[in-house]
Amino acid sequence: MDFDKEYRVEPSDEVSLSKRDTKTKGPFVDKAEAVAVTEQNVKTIQELQYRLFVEEKQSLLIVLQAPDAAGKDGLIRKVLGRMNPQGCRTYPFKVPSTIERAHDFLWRIHQCTPARGKVAIFNRSHYEDVLVVRVEQLVPKSVWRNRYEIINDFERNLAANGTRILKFYLHISPEEQLERFHKRLENPSKHWKLNPGDYEAREKWDDYRRAYEDAFNKCSTEDAPWYIIPSDHKWYRDVAVSSIVARAMIDMDPAFPPIQVDLVEIRRLYERAKEKQ
Repeated sequence: MDFDKEYRVEPSDEVSLSKRDTKTKGPFVDKAEAVAVTEQNVKTIQELQYRLFVEEKQSLLIVLQAPDAAGKDGLIRKVLGRMNPQGCRTYPFKVPSTIERAHDFLWRIHQCTPARGKVAIFNRSHYEDVLVVRVEQLVPKSVWRNRYEIINDFERNLAANGTRILKFYLHISPEEQLERFHKRLENPSKHWKLNPGDYEAREKWDDYRRAYEDAFNKCSTEDAPWYIIPSDHKWYRDVAVSSIVARAMIDMDPAFPPIQVDLVEIRRLYERAKEKQ
């Protein structure tokens, strides 16, 4: 299955989330089959991340957005977070601090974009500034509606400087969200996640849906595509995202740098050291 083609939002698309499936199991007979594919994808990602790290010519930015309880943390823990932490860092963007609010909305984001050779994972992102601020009416419409083009310019600049950008929306149904809220409530080890604000946001489900649709329709570009991932089944979410990331890294084709030393001389030094042992 071509996950990239199946879930990529093309610039010409008009996204309607209500028409997109959240429950698909794709081509898989069972969960075990999908988990095996995910594990193979992770191995590919780990190998290519190592090459990316030593090559130091390209970088990768992975953006995650989703409703509450859609599984951003789980995806990072089970899949994306298994990259070598020397070259990969996760940034959770929460409510802006006083200092962050004193700057433009991209100020805190730009500081976290990946350097050459590195991978950055955004758990929420600059898109909060056309989602939450819109639905909760934190800034006037005249402010947030201009941000789509600012975001496109920002991402275009990153791409021009060698950053591959992949943006994932984890698409769950309201029924699945409520079920996950219930599991959190009944599991003491997850009580730290409980937040009355999640229920307040749920009351505005349709408002957030429309805000997301506008973000996809205005900001899914060739340089920085959005992918809408069916996520009611966590294992399907994992295999879909890992397949897209692995394919992107294969396309990036990071290479080991050419040798910078005299190999004959190094062999001579090795043989001398071996004789002295």
